[in-house]
Amino acid sequence: MELVVKYGSHIPILSKALSITNGDVLEMGGGLMSTPFLHWMTSPFRRVLITYENDPEYYKELKQFQDDYHQVIFVEDWDKIEIDKEWDVVLIDHSPIERRKVDIARLVNYAKYIVVHDTYYKQEKHYKYSEIYPLFKYRYDYNPMGDRYYVSYSTVLSNSEEFKTWIV
Repeated sequence: MELVVKYGSHIPILSKALSITNGDVLEMGGGLMSTPFLHWMTSPFRRVLITYENDPEYYKELKQFQDDYHQVIFVEDWDKIEIDKEWDVVLIDHSPIERRKVDIARLVNYAKYIVVHDTYYKQEKHYKYSEIYPLFKYRYDYNPMGDRYYVSYSTVLSNSEEFKTWIV
């Protein structure tokens, strides 16, 4: 486990999504930056947060954040997790990476905002996000550094909310 600042490049748009919603939050794939951040942004306000994680080391580390409003659940089979419900914000950052587009498609009619980490266009051959982008009416791409640097870009997807005021 390694804490690298550029891995948190999705935090600003995740913060924006949380600030304009007040419902349940789903984190698919925990992280040393995202899980504590989501916990601190939801638990004090009694917002439900579910973190699903399939890496035993990360799960063990992230379990410390579990409380009355935040469940941290170990995943053995992504097909068996219960995500078919309304979510205000979903973070997609799990592995294996091929699984991400499958779960985004599963959530297309359930999530107000889906924040997808690692959407750098030069990584398309691995992630294949272009296959799920057409499922959504609205898309906002976020790159805090511009094309000058490789940074883990992030994208927000929605079928119900436009991004007219999304200047982060």
